[in-house]
Amino acid sequence: MYQIIDGKQTAAKIRGEIAVAVAEMKTRGERVPHLAAILIGNDGGSETYVSHKVKDCEEVGFKSTLLRMPATVTEEELLAKVRELNQDPGLDGLIVQLPLPDHIRESRVIETIAPEKDVDGFHPVNMGRMAAGLTSFVSATPAGIMELLKRYNVPLKGAECVVVGRSNIVGRPVSILMSQKGVDATVTVVHSRTRNIAETVRRADIIIAAIGQPGFITADMVKEGAVVIDVGTTRVDAPETKAGWRLKGDVDFENVAPRCSLITPVPGGVGPMTRVSLLLNTLQACRMH
Repeated sequence: MYQIIDGKQTAAKIRGEIAVAVAEMKTRGERVPHLAAILIGNDGGSETYVSHKVKDCEEVGFKSTLLRMPATVTEEELLAKVRELNQDPGLDGLIVQLPLPDHIRESRVIETIAPEKDVDGFHPVNMGRMAAGLTSFVSATPAGIMELLKRYNVPLKGAECVVVGRSNIVGRPVSILMSQKGVDATVTVVHSRTRNIAETVRRADIIIAAIGQPGFITADMVKEGAVVIDVGTTRVDAPETKAGWRLKGDVDFENVAPRCSLITPVPGGVGPMTRVSLLLNTLQACRMH
C-alpha cells in the first residue's frame, strides 16, 4: 500500500517553525524578515501565487511589500525599480513574479536582482554556488523537494534517481542537489530528446517528474516500490468543477500510485513546499544581513 507525501501538512509544520524563529527575533529586538514582490500586469495565475505569498508572510510574522507595475512597463523601468530595491537595507528578499510580458527579457531581470536578495535562487551566482556545493539560495521548488525527501526519511545514499525534465528552475538544479556529496544519489536526467525514456525511468528508485506534460509518467514506467515526486501543475479543462479547470500533474496518479511506496499528489504535494522554501530563503537572507 502506498503512502501519500503530504506537502500541505509538511509546509504548515515548517511555517510553524519559521513563526517561532521570527517571534524569537522580535523578543531579541531584531528586525523581522522583509520580502518584496513585483507583480507586472494582472495574469490570473500570477495574482494567485503572489496573494498566497503575501498571506504566508503574514502567517509567519514577516513584513511583505507588493509592488504592482502595469503590463506596459518598459524593461528599463522595471530594472530601475529592481536596482532601487537592491539598495534598500531594510529589504531581505526580492522576487519578480514570472512569467513576464513578452517585451521584457527574463534573463536580464533575474541577473539584475542582487544575488544576496535573490530568494527565488534564479541568479547565475546562486545557481553557480549551488552547483559548487557552496552556501547559496536554492530555487524554491528543488529546495522543497529535498526537504520533503528528508522529512519522509527517503533513503537517498546510492539510490537510483531519474529526473524527468531539464529546466533551469527544477530539473537541472534538483539533479545537482541529488548527486551532491552527503546526499549521494546516482542521478540520470531524461528529457524530450532522450531515447527509450520509459526504459530509463523504470530503473529508478526515485522519480522526479518535472516535464510539464500532464499524465506523462504511466504505470508501466514505474517499478514496484518507487518513490514518485510529481512537480507538474498543468491546468486542464474540467467543466464539472466550479473553476472550469483543475491541476493535473506529470504523473498518471490513479494508475501509478498503487505501484509506489511514496507519492506526492497534485495539488497538495510539491506546490506548498515551493512556497514555504521561499520563506526559508527569506529568513536565511535576513540572518545573513
